[in-house]
This record gives sequence, C-alpha cells and structure tokens, in this order.
Amino acid sequence: MKVLLADDQAEVRSAMRALLAREEGIEVVGEAENGRSAVALARRRGVELVVMDVRMPREDGLRATRRLAGPTVEDPVAVIVVTTFDLDEYVFEALQAGASGFLLKESVPDELVPAIRAIGSGQGLIGASVTRRLIAEYASLAPPVRADPRLADLTSREHQILLLVARGLANAEIAATLVIEESTVKSHVSSLLRKLGLGSRVQAVIFAFEQGLVRVGDRAPGP
Repeated sequence: MKVLLADDQAEVRSAMRALLAREEGIEVVGEAENGRSAVALARRRGVELVVMDVRMPREDGLRATRRLAGPTVEDPVAVIVVTTFDLDEYVFEALQAGASGFLLKESVPDELVPAIRAIGSGQGLIGASVTRRLIAEYASLAPPVRADPRLADLTSREHQILLLVARGLANAEIAATLVIEESTVKSHVSSLLRKLGLGSRVQAVIFAFEQGLVRVGDRAPGP
C-alpha cells in the first residue's frame, strides 16, 4: 500500500516513516507539511492512503480530506485522520467528509500499522471505540432527524448488519455473531452502503447514530 504522511511537524513525519519502514507491504511514497501539498502529492503519486494531521497551515486536514475522500470524489483516497484531541469537532467533520477513521497521536506508535492494514483489508473503521464515542457525542447534540426512507430498502439481514457495523464490529466478528461466512458479510455491507448512498463504513456508523438506531454503550449480541 502506497502511503503519504501529512503533518506540519517534520519530527512527527520522520517518526511515522521510521515506524512504517519496517513493515512489509507498506511503502511511504511522500510527505507533506500542509493539506494543499498532501492533495497534490497524493494525486501525483497514486497514493492509496493518507495519514492526515487535522491542524496544518495553508490548508487544514479537514478540507484536504474532503478533497481526497469526499462523497463527490470520483476516485477517493483512504484517509486516516490523526489528532491530539479525541473529542475534536474538526475530526468529526473529517469523518463526515469521508475519512476512514482516526487515531490519537499518542496511540500512533501502537495503532498506526494495524490501522493501515485494516484499511487495506477493507475494514475502514479505525480507533473503533473512540470513533463511535465521538460520533455519538455529536449525533446527540444534533437536532432530531426524520427516519430516512432509504432504510426501507434494506433487507432484514442488511439492517441487522448495519447495527453491528455501527457497534464497531469488524466483518469477521459479524460473521461469527451471525454464524455466516465473512464473504457474505462483505457482500451485505457493500449492498447496504450502496442502498443508503454511503461511501464507507464510517459514514454508515454516522448514519446509524443520526437515525437513532444505536446509542453509545450499546453492545453487540453474542453468537
């Protein structure tokens, strides 16, 4: 996977590069110190994933994320947002803009590699527990929304899987819970995202919280 590191601090980029240099199947193909450069480099070098700081000069990580992974982007690039604060309005907006998830800077040494590999395997919900908590926090502050009519297009199985995705379960965990094949879960996830007009699992989590289908603290049922 070709990775771009975007952070305005050279020492942070250097540390992440050193961490990823030891990993097979991950290649850092560029670095950027602001969002504008990150977008340009990502497009020029065929980057598959950007590790994006939120607060950068010239163009922040939020705007850059929207330009790379937003719903209107024809060929989106996966983005992992990295921030110092776990409850940061910019991070929530970045998730809405299409980011695959986010990590706290303090957790990068332990979680960056697993996060990148999760993106590569199509999981796409990084820092699941804190991401869900963040989404729930902002969804609770938003005004109530009317039930989305697109929910009626989901099969009962797709609706069930949507709830499990929103509770932070990966495909393998959903398969174990429902006693079905993981490939079947992937097919259902793709179908429900298409029916709901959503671009990623993260957007599905946001959608579920906004619709009141799940609440923070909800637990997935056992197998």
